[in-house]
Amino acid sequence: MSTAIQQRPRSDLAPGRFGQSRYMIRRKFFKLFGGAFHIYDEAGNVLFYSKMKAFKLKEDLRVFTGEDMQEEVFSIKARNILDISATYDVTDSSTGQKLGALRRKGLKSILRDEWLILDVNDQEVGMIQEDSMLLALVRRFLSNLVPQTFQATVGGTPVFTFRQRFNPFIQKIDLDYSMDTGGKLERRLGIAAAVLLCAIEGRQQG
Repeated sequence: MSTAIQQRPRSDLAPGRFGQSRYMIRRKFFKLFGGAFHIYDEAGNVLFYSKMKAFKLKEDLRVFTGEDMQEEVFSIKARNILDISATYDVTDSSTGQKLGALRRKGLKSILRDEWLILDVNDQEVGMIQEDSMLLALVRRFLSNLVPQTFQATVGGTPVFTFRQRFNPFIQKIDLDYSMDTGGKLERRLGIAAAVLLCAIEGRQQG
């Protein structure tokens, strides 16, 4: 198994946009019309925006620099329709370059959410896993008010944590990248993973 996806920042992107150590993701829910994600830096500035469409059989999420949706930075597309072990390709929107992919381990995720991080050749390089089996079971069978927490690793080394704040009306997520001091995970792929976790896993919290 390969040990890393090296980050390759592009000169035409603002260095601060993908150079943050911590992000906050806020999701607004619209039961009939999908949802919208705002991704902020620690100072409260909007860095990214994504809007979900309701009733889509095949996920196709686009991430922009703002609500005007004039500048698309990357996309997250499901390969298949309604697949329990779906794979999502993450692509740089301006160059068409594939950044990697994220694959949900469907059967395992029934009891405890688990995702694989894949490189551009679909080789497994890392994993994203829900915090514990006990808490996962509590969330599924006793109370969906227990916030979700995930940790991502690349080559066995932690690269980010994803922690949901308790709020029954507005989903707020803290994405902490500060532990990835070696730049093992391409930052756009990590942000895409956080958006997917909000969008896909968040459905079981509703």
